[in-house]
Amino acid sequence: MRRTLTAGALAGILSAGMLATALAQAPDASRPMQVAHAGDRPGEPGGRHRLSAEDVQALTDARVAALHAGLKLTPDQEKLWPPVEGAMRNLAKVRRDQREARRGRDRDPVAETAPDAIRARADALAARSDALRKLADASQPLYATLDQAQKQRAAMLSRPMGPRHHPGMHRHHRDD
Repeated sequence: MRRTLTAGALAGILSAGMLATALAQAPDASRPMQVAHAGDRPGEPGGRHRLSAEDVQALTDARVAALHAGLKLTPDQEKLWPPVEGAMRNLAKVRRDQREARRGRDRDPVAETAPDAIRARADALAARSDALRKLADASQPLYATLDQAQKQRAAMLSRPMGPRHHPGMHRHHRDD
C-alpha cells in the first residue's frame, strides 16, 4: 500500500508540479502568463512582461535538466530516463500549444457561446489528461528503481514554485 501511495505521489507531483514555474497559468485561462522582472512596478504600464516562447523553452529545459541532475541516476536508471524526459516535454508542448490557442482565439464573449466554451475546455482537459497519463506511464519504470533519497529529491524538484504556490501546499506525509 505504501509503495502504491509513493508511486502515485510521484506521478501526481510530476504532473502537478512539472514545469510549473515556466508553464503554470492562473485558473483564469484568459490571462496571459506573466513574470515580474527586477525594477518592474505592478500596475504600471510595462510593469509585467509575457514570457517569450524562447523563455518558456529555456525554463522547460532547465526544469528537465534540474530533475535529471538532481536524481543522480545510476547507469541502469539512465536507460529509463529518455521516455520520462520525452513525456515531460510532451506535457510542456501540450500546455504551450493550449496557451497559444487561447491567445489566438477571438475573445468576444458574444461570439463564443457557453456550450462552445465548455467543449473547448473539455477538449483541453482531455489533451492534458492524455499527456499526464503518458507521463505517469513513462515514469513508472524509472520510479520503481529509485531509492528513498532519489524519491525525496524528485518530490522537491518537481514541486510547483512561484508566487501562486506556497511552501506548505504540497506537503508529503510519510507512513513511518
